[in-house]
Amino acid sequence: MGLMVTRDDAQAILEQLAGPGALLRDDQWTAIEALVVQRRRALVVQRTGWGKSAVYFIAAKLLRGTGHGATVIVSPLLALMRNQVAAAERAGVHAATINSSNVAEWDDIHQRVRDADLDVLLVSPERLNNPDFRDAVLPALARDAGLVVVDEAHCVSDWGHDFRPDYRRIRSLIAELGTDVPVLATTATANDRVVEDVAAQLGVGGRDTLVLRGGLDRESLRLSVVQAGNPAQRAAWLADHIGSLPGSGIVYTLTVAQAHDVAALLRERGLPVAAYTGATEAAEREQLEADLLADRVKALIATSALGMGFDKPDLGFVVHLGAPSSPIAYYQQVGRAGRATERAEVILLPGREDADVWRYFASVAFPAESLVRKVIRELDTDRPLSTAALEPLVDLNRSRLEMVLKVLDVDGAVRRVKGGWVGTGAPWEYDEARYRTLDEARRREQQAMLDYQATQGCRMAFLRAQLDDPDLGADERCGRCDNCTGERYSADVDAAAAEDTRRTLMRPGVELSPRKQWPTGLAKLGIDLSGRITDGPQPGRVIGRLTDLGWGARLRALLDGPDGEVPDDVVTAAVKVLAAWDWAVRPTAVMSLDSATHPVLITSLRSRLAELGRLTDLGTMRYAPGRRPATAANSAYRVAALSGAWSPPEPVPADAGPVLLVDDLADTGWTLTMAARVLRAAGAAEVLPFALAGTS
Repeated sequence: MGLMVTRDDAQAILEQLAGPGALLRDDQWTAIEALVVQRRRALVVQRTGWGKSAVYFIAAKLLRGTGHGATVIVSPLLALMRNQVAAAERAGVHAATINSSNVAEWDDIHQRVRDADLDVLLVSPERLNNPDFRDAVLPALARDAGLVVVDEAHCVSDWGHDFRPDYRRIRSLIAELGTDVPVLATTATANDRVVEDVAAQLGVGGRDTLVLRGGLDRESLRLSVVQAGNPAQRAAWLADHIGSLPGSGIVYTLTVAQAHDVAALLRERGLPVAAYTGATEAAEREQLEADLLADRVKALIATSALGMGFDKPDLGFVVHLGAPSSPIAYYQQVGRAGRATERAEVILLPGREDADVWRYFASVAFPAESLVRKVIRELDTDRPLSTAALEPLVDLNRSRLEMVLKVLDVDGAVRRVKGGWVGTGAPWEYDEARYRTLDEARRREQQAMLDYQATQGCRMAFLRAQLDDPDLGADERCGRCDNCTGERYSADVDAAAAEDTRRTLMRPGVELSPRKQWPTGLAKLGIDLSGRITDGPQPGRVIGRLTDLGWGARLRALLDGPDGEVPDDVVTAAVKVLAAWDWAVRPTAVMSLDSATHPVLITSLRSRLAELGRLTDLGTMRYAPGRRPATAANSAYRVAALSGAWSPPEPVPADAGPVLLVDDLADTGWTLTMAARVLRAAGAAEVLPFALAGTS
């Protein structure tokens, strides 16, 4: 039964949300009418800034005012949740959010749901499979909901740029809804394949579903590509130009290390910027977002962690130092700019090393079938295992194991319960064809990003075509990008500035934090180690990270290349790192680790350091006969493989002082930790790890 709700009613609520000058557009009213009056399901694919949140808040308010239950909004975005709750309160909508940052409020919010005291409940997708929430709160929501909204719905599709396994659980919520409960799925970034997959996953693709799909042109954006050269030249170009870009903005980098490197470089040049990454604490993220909103910083130097949901209508520019691997991801990120300005600058500074980063992230995708089946086999159907307890039983690190468990949960092969995970005994098939097709699709997207850089055609039309924009006409051009106007940023970089930037970026030395705690479950692998590590190394150093803008390319080339004597520039960098090391007691001896790939490189580095630093040369700590290669990704498996990996070295004199322990690559930290224990057992008072490169 439809409700007597008019467009004027919706307009009045919009003015409460957005101010008296706001005007409800025809397409927004079409969506609201379908949800509130016709009780239909709707899929809305509209560009960033179209006003999707206004649609669901107005619909929620109208439904609540006519006696329907609370609206449930599933969203992955803590920043967006904060903004939305504030907006809702301004419109007189009682809203609350359940997410990882407000644990103390969960019980009170659950009670408000049961008491029908909430108009809107925003939940993160992870909540949907929390056992307490799933079993105690979700049934009531599904039974009494006035509207269910799936925000950023492309996350449900592994064809989208930001797939999240938890989103698949929304299917079960929607399946339990009454037939007259409307469902709204929204996204700004979806091509035809993603739209079809979202509709299928969420069950919003029936004949009675309203599909509102608008054009993706952004009339304020001026798209440019600048081929400024190597990493130092590109960073120098950015330092020279960022001050003249309009307003404040975002500079995206591909890795956490690059974000910190660039932020440090720009701050040294006197520019007010800050780094924002997935490793940034939640409270600090909130403060950094506020600083950008208030123009207290010129830019945030960010990874993709600053993306969907951050809304600054007058953001003046988005610069990418390195290209994302997908045109969809690129469009989504540049869409942060120019929502309420006549002009915003969008600049891509691609690098030859971008493809290396793409390959790395592709290498940690869904694991091989044998590993996934091992996870299933290790789970009983009645005795739960926590993720930490399961980790030492399978060769997957924590983040990949959690992803696998979430996918298996969605597929029905495992189930999350209090105390961890159990198997269901249900048959499960590894979808080899889908994963292979997905891999091929990602390779095509990567090629499309290279084509975007090289195209002589309209750049906005290129991106719109990649997203299957229904409004894109044949031979349409935006008239604003560098190719359309012929107006281009010069790629020239002052040679002295580039060299100064190169020296800054190439300052060697990154601290290597020691492992402090043994991984859980080692006893199951026959290793009697647990708790705190008391006989490991001191904090160490590496020349640089493989992902650094400065040393990254040089170190990757060195470690990927053939074995040989250590180059002079690397020795010079190592000496600089050692000279700047603020150790309590200077090392008096040096030892290198055996290497299967670069024995000459590491041996020669050890010899040169012994000679230059007047250190006692203790030689090489040799592998033990029959040792197992430590190739496991999982910490417990890696420690088990490293146990007994080296033959005991000659005793170290009791008065020898600290020993510098040299290796080529510090990745997980476990090789240097286990080797340091062997050296400590041989009499070394302290062990100071030193490696050419680190991975993080």
